[in-house]
Amino acid sequence: MTGFIVVDKSVGASSAQEVNIIKKLIGKPCGHMGTLDPMASGVLPVAIGNAARLFDYFLAKRKTYIATFIFGSDSDTLDTTGTVKENIGVIPSEERILEIIPELCGQIMQVPPKYSAKNINGKRGYQLAREGVEFELIPKKVDIFNIKLIEKVSPNSFSFEIECGGGTYIRSIARDMGAKLGTYAIMSALVRTKSGCFDISQAVKTQALTAENLKEHLIATDSVLPYESIRPMDREAFKLFNGLSVKSELSDGIYKIYYTDGSFYGLAEVKHNLLKVRTKLC
Repeated sequence: MTGFIVVDKSVGASSAQEVNIIKKLIGKPCGHMGTLDPMASGVLPVAIGNAARLFDYFLAKRKTYIATFIFGSDSDTLDTTGTVKENIGVIPSEERILEIIPELCGQIMQVPPKYSAKNINGKRGYQLAREGVEFELIPKKVDIFNIKLIEKVSPNSFSFEIECGGGTYIRSIARDMGAKLGTYAIMSALVRTKSGCFDISQAVKTQALTAENLKEHLIATDSVLPYESIRPMDREAFKLFNGLSVKSELSDGIYKIYYTDGSFYGLAEVKHNLLKVRTKLC
């Protein structure tokens, strides 16, 4: 069994815990395609078997979140899981928020939260922060495609739909939005509704999965790959599936390659008129 299960991660659970539930049900290696913090919920694509070899491919994909920001509060973790200071800044109006949103979009330099998994001289940022060590994180280039103000949730909090590239920290967006508004802001809730081609409408709670029904939720590996399909002739197939290259008139690029019987094998690449299998995914 190879493919993807789109998990609707529960608040409070770690991404690893959700993966382990599936691993025990199926008895095969599994891995998630991008971590969600314990306080977050929503789309967590879990790769089963060789599908986990596509990890780098999915890290670069667009992701969509619904986030709630509390204004006039600050926290060492930039969210409500840390030490929170309340009533330390003004609460902006909806009109003022809408004015500054364009300044937060585009390709920007973003400073990650100190409480993150960023590596600093061999230690994670959250480890150093918990130990009280002073350190600075280098700003990283990220893509924020769109921020939409959804509604005012309470007198001091608003919800937003955020579409961004991989590696973006939503908590940092809250911090930066607060700073542009002359106040403070932290994240109080986060739901990932889309990760690449995986959508919340496909997601299932791990509590609802069983060894018997898991296949019903399995998404075929080749169905999520946006590449042209090729099926080599018998003579070519023998060479390709034994690690050799064959001449090709196809354009340079990545292709989905299938056995001669039509079953999916994996990814192949054409470069300088030579076709070679790149990754086995079946």
